[in-house]
Amino acid sequence: MNVGVLVSGRGTNLQALIDRGRKGELGPARLTVVGGNVLDCPGIARARAAGLPTFVVDHRDYSARAGFDRALVSALRSHQIDLVVLAGFMRVLGEDFLGSFPDRVINIHPALLPAFGGVHAQRQALEAGVKITGCSVHFVDAGVDTGPVIAQSAVLVHEDDDEESLSARILAEEHRLLPAAVRAIAERRVVIENRRVRVLGESITGDVLRSL
Repeated sequence: MNVGVLVSGRGTNLQALIDRGRKGELGPARLTVVGGNVLDCPGIARARAAGLPTFVVDHRDYSARAGFDRALVSALRSHQIDLVVLAGFMRVLGEDFLGSFPDRVINIHPALLPAFGGVHAQRQALEAGVKITGCSVHFVDAGVDTGPVIAQSAVLVHEDDDEESLSARILAEEHRLLPAAVRAIAERRVVIENRRVRVLGESITGDVLRSL
């Protein structure tokens, strides 16, 4: 399965995928291309350092989202992409994009969805006073962080946490969860049934309370 990764920032989840791929831990998933919407973002630099093909489609060059979406689709299709992974990609994708890769676009989000969707999820968790948060891998739909959840991992909120410390522990779980989800999808073990996701065979998450 050819995997295209889209990034906008640091690209640490991309690096986790690269590292797992080098160890042969992504199964039949193959990182094929990395795209972004910011020319000089560190994620693109990580991809180039790993020898992966890259492309950049600057959203500022398009007056409407549909044009930006079509440009992304064209770039990904030129590499025969089967699965699109959003790894810190900070643009909302529309129907033109999602319709081109039906049930083949996934995202990693730093919260236990449906709680704390959108931006600053870690800050939202702290402000809400929850004791447990975490991260989710989900299919992308037309909403913001509203698609069917594939897998989640839980992280305990410490009494002395601030946004930075909580984010760091959640990120460590993201680096574990996202590659596992990509591998399961590539192995054809992830099935959507009426917006509920069923994972066949070995669990993606294992012990989801491992970090507590």
